[in-house]
Amino acid sequence: MRKLLPALMLAIAILTFTFNRPALANKPDGQQIFTASCSACHIGGNNVIVANKTLRKEALEKYGMNSLAAIKNQVTNGKNAMPAFGSHLQDDEIVAVATYVLGQAEKGW
Repeated sequence: MRKLLPALMLAIAILTFTFNRPALANKPDGQQIFTASCSACHIGGNNVIVANKTLRKEALEKYGMNSLAAIKNQVTNGKNAMPAFGSHLQDDEIVAVATYVLGQAEKGW
């Protein structure tokens, strides 16, 4: 059962991203990209797969994910249960979603 939940959440995230890609204008909207691609696992800044690795400021700092470069790398390449989105999102979309995550962390989600 414990192995089934991460696989199920990963499948939901992939399906959510595949069928809900946001329509983007000239400048990508980080919130729209987050909602379409990330919120299945990270709704409200939480983490449904690894509960202590949230997107809240304290957790980002604790795990060295409190910079644009670190979040961009994580989104692009994935790690552990998080899939890589580098082949699904453009560079400017990754920057937009990373900027959104940092901003929301500062606001406390």
